[in-house]
Amino acid sequence: MTVLYSSMKFLRFTDHLQAIQEQRVVAPVHICIKPTNRCNHDCWYCSYKVSNLQLGTDMVEEDSIPADKMDEIVSDIIAMGVKAVTFSGGGEPLLYKPLPDVVRRLANGGVKVATLTNGINLKGRMADAFADCGTWVRISIDAWDDVSYCQARGLKGTPFSQVVENVRHFTGRNGSCVLGISYIITQDNYEHIYDVSLMFRELGVNHVKLSGVVVSDDGAGNNDYHHSIMPRVKEEIQRAQALNNDSFSVVDHYHELEERFDKQYTFCPFLQFLTVIGADCGVYVCHDKAYTDSGLLGSIKECDFRSFWFSEENRRRIYALDPSQQCHHHCVTHARNLAILEYLSIEPEHGLFV
Repeated sequence: MTVLYSSMKFLRFTDHLQAIQEQRVVAPVHICIKPTNRCNHDCWYCSYKVSNLQLGTDMVEEDSIPADKMDEIVSDIIAMGVKAVTFSGGGEPLLYKPLPDVVRRLANGGVKVATLTNGINLKGRMADAFADCGTWVRISIDAWDDVSYCQARGLKGTPFSQVVENVRHFTGRNGSCVLGISYIITQDNYEHIYDVSLMFRELGVNHVKLSGVVVSDDGAGNNDYHHSIMPRVKEEIQRAQALNNDSFSVVDHYHELEERFDKQYTFCPFLQFLTVIGADCGVYVCHDKAYTDSGLLGSIKECDFRSFWFSEENRRRIYALDPSQQCHHHCVTHARNLAILEYLSIEPEHGLFV
């Protein structure tokens, strides 16, 4: 069985590992683009909006990448040989009207395309573009019915039912695009892990990824939130994983969060593999530091992305970032950084004794 989630993916890109050792800059393997900061949901734990989380401290909700700038970015991505692009927030990426054409142009240029979304707009031309050209789509879910969904996201009506219907139509296309659910575990919804996993398996999704909600910039604070429910969560996860078969899996990413906050290493090697372009046309070191001053590499408002990325200014900033001093927050690439740094530290001659 093939694996979709792994911290070992970097091993396929030896040129990037060599560049890190020589303190050079090469084109990112993967770029996360946040096309708009507008969102049609108001999730209570949104790291770009709530005051107790670091993400998005400088985010302006009205920002959107101008269509002509997006065209320029797409041209640069294709010319640079970037392998993959994920559209995410900031806001809800599927609210960005030019996106279907952007997706098709990237795919026609040999770039793999994916999106993170709340799923409300996964219909019409948007769904067509990702069904035809996407590698994967992952929908964020934190509820089990319309009432709980509205409570978690500040909505009215029947939006959960709408997402379910969008999922039903998308999986019915019989395309190759992998459709996953990202179930965000909270104190309110953990008892529904099995029920939600079963529901989406029956709707034809490929997997449900389980992870704990982040409620604080402090690792201990997050663990305090989860400790009271963790034993029951583990029971629910084990029960849900009994649903696994050849076409569906429950992926367990629920873990202690504290370890991902304080870092001992003084360089972030993953910067050579993944970077972020925000709706403000800022280039950021990672998803976790997007729309923060400490995460800003520079702006491409007045220049093209390709020229900026290969500039000496950008190279210096990439290699100057010190996670032990500047990244006391939740880090989604922490495990990958540890793996890359261990790989780079292997003594060459002893490395032969595999």
